[in-house]
Amino acid sequence: MNKITLLIIILTLLFCIISCQREEKKADAYGNFEAIETIVSAEANGKVIYLDLNEGEKTVEGKIVAIIDTSQLYLKKMQLISQKKLVSSKFKVSSSQADVVREQVKVTEIEKQRIENLLKDNAASPKQLDDIIGSMRILEKQINSILSQNNTTSGELSTLDVQIKQINDQIEKCIVKNPTSGTVIMKLVELNEIVSFGKPLYKIANLEEMELRAYISGSQLSEIRIGQKVKVCIDVGKESLKQYEGEITWISSKAEFTPKIIQTKEERVNLVYAIKVKVKNDGDIKIGMPAEVFFN
Repeated sequence: MNKITLLIIILTLLFCIISCQREEKKADAYGNFEAIETIVSAEANGKVIYLDLNEGEKTVEGKIVAIIDTSQLYLKKMQLISQKKLVSSKFKVSSSQADVVREQVKVTEIEKQRIENLLKDNAASPKQLDDIIGSMRILEKQINSILSQNNTTSGELSTLDVQIKQINDQIEKCIVKNPTSGTVIMKLVELNEIVSFGKPLYKIANLEEMELRAYISGSQLSEIRIGQKVKVCIDVGKESLKQYEGEITWISSKAEFTPKIIQTKEERVNLVYAIKVKVKNDGDIKIGMPAEVFFN
């Protein structure tokens, strides 16, 4: 075998290896990574008097990250508590008045019995008995009137209790607690800044588990299913890829035109279906990073 023949064989083998590598690198789908982002907004008006937020910092669910000034709400709550004490004192006054009338009823009852006995001996007139019975009826109405005042007082106390609960709820909403564990990806407020209801304070996302939104053609739908394990690759250099295991969690039921930033196996003008692939993040995956998906 001469040198020319050997060189041709070597070149042919190299061409086959390169062709196979190129064929192997051809992905089944392409997409970009996303994260489930949560925008936390203010639920009260006032000055931010406490703030424990730093972009890129991990925070846990339930942690107090900000406090909005509650001075005015606290003063209003103290005012309502004072009103409640004042209204509660009406019960004591009403109880004392009712006790006095009840004693009068007892005295009148004794007087009634005495007149009835005198009437049997013809020592008293029927008019005296009628008068004493009329007095007892008046006293009973007085007691009922006092009790009705207590009902009104109870209604006032219930109203004040509801108002105090409302103030407590507003004060609680001034204490901003982190709704979910994750990483602060954007800080939108600073200490001592005045905020209003609904103003975004910060944005948080769970970066430990990312979602890759990729696109496939209609002919590829038969190759995939929800829960299927796939291979996801990202660029870690000019010519090297880093591999992750992913799981298909969602497949769109409607076709759409291919986004401009995505390249699939077919032409861009073709309709494609969006899919979502869940991938565990080791810290190298970033939001918006492109990736390739291999089904087999």
